[in-house]
Amino acid sequence: MLDNLTQRLARVMKTLRGEARLTEANIGEALREVRLALLEADVALPAIKDLIAAVREKAIGEEVIGSLSPGQALIGVVHRELTKLMGDAHSGLNMATQPPAVMLMAGLQGAGKTTTVGKLAKMLRETQKKKVLVVSCDVYRPAAIEQLKTVAAQAGVEFLPSTSSEKPVDIARNALDWAKRHFHDVLLVDTAGRLAIDEAMMKEIAELHAAVKPIETLFVVDAMLGQDAINTAKAFSEALPLTGIILTKLDGDARGGAALSVRHVTGRPIKYAGVGEKLTGLEAFHPERMASRILGMGDVLSLIEDAKKGIDEQQAVDFAKKLKSGRGFDLNDFKGQISQMRKMGGLSSMMEKLPAQFSQAAGQLPAGGEEKAVARIEGIINSMTPAERVNPELLKAARKRRIALGAGVQVQEVNRLLKQFEQTQKMMKQFSKGGIGQLMRGLKGMMPGMR
Repeated sequence: MLDNLTQRLARVMKTLRGEARLTEANIGEALREVRLALLEADVALPAIKDLIAAVREKAIGEEVIGSLSPGQALIGVVHRELTKLMGDAHSGLNMATQPPAVMLMAGLQGAGKTTTVGKLAKMLRETQKKKVLVVSCDVYRPAAIEQLKTVAAQAGVEFLPSTSSEKPVDIARNALDWAKRHFHDVLLVDTAGRLAIDEAMMKEIAELHAAVKPIETLFVVDAMLGQDAINTAKAFSEALPLTGIILTKLDGDARGGAALSVRHVTGRPIKYAGVGEKLTGLEAFHPERMASRILGMGDVLSLIEDAKKGIDEQQAVDFAKKLKSGRGFDLNDFKGQISQMRKMGGLSSMMEKLPAQFSQAAGQLPAGGEEKAVARIEGIINSMTPAERVNPELLKAARKRRIALGAGVQVQEVNRLLKQFEQTQKMMKQFSKGGIGQLMRGLKGMMPGMR
């Protein structure tokens, strides 16, 4: 997402080398390129005009001091203005009300509302220890109610059944009454979507809003919609008193301009961003961090947060002690590290949050092949005996053939895994001696599917 914008902006900054200060003349061409890059990314025109005007005003006369180049100075200005465009700081959910805190989800069909309800419910249950109830008021889409029931079970929260013969407003009122009587902290109301905005849809959701009086009215929008996302956001913000926005599919292949424009158009903060289909794929939206990612600076803070959520601390401590003791790094450890990486959202998710010089390596992964590559590695290691995992030197031709047969792969795949393991083993030896530079240079060695 937004890779093309990142590359275009990087080229813009390179054109300003050698200048002593930023002036109207030398930033004019650069800002034209910035404007084109934003237009290509499907950012709304009003948002582009405001951003360019703000950057021009702040950048002209900006001194290029110390070790900063003019390009770096302009990056600083663009970073600040991009952050402002997307909302300055993260805005969390408002829970300051007598329970249950009602949250109404609005958006078009296909935006990912039902999945987002599950993600939000799981997050509230696990991170804030809330007792959550979810209900579907979508009586039009076939199996919508069943879908939410399945998602609620996966999220580990309570689901209140409803039927397609009931009126949406009655469903919502019954759910609110149930939530009060059973002492739920939060009620998440999933509403019906349409393929396009229509009068009946807006009237129904306005009636739902009046019936349950939500503390949060969240607009769920598909980040891959481009300019259509802007028009949809405008229509919903005029019909409902929105309190926040959740962007979905932010990990998609589209140009992603909605992330930069939807807050500008609605005046409401982007609270969360959905990435991937798994219920763990919901990230707090931090405008400053997103601006850093767009400008190729990476988002290491979010990467650290992912690591805290995904890594088994005791396993990490035991692994560190083993390395320090000099007992070596074996195939059991290799498998464990890859499993931990998968818990953090996968390799591509990690690499996207690193600065540009590292994140470019993610492009070497085959499209959609990361999960298969990890499963293949685990399958090969599982086909080995305990002794073989601890002592890979035992793996001669006959043993490799047996392992390949057991894992359902070619012998070449076993050889490739062993080569990747050897590279990672060397890297871990350097790391155990404190060689962090060697660790970063050797990072590719432990990346399944990379060359």
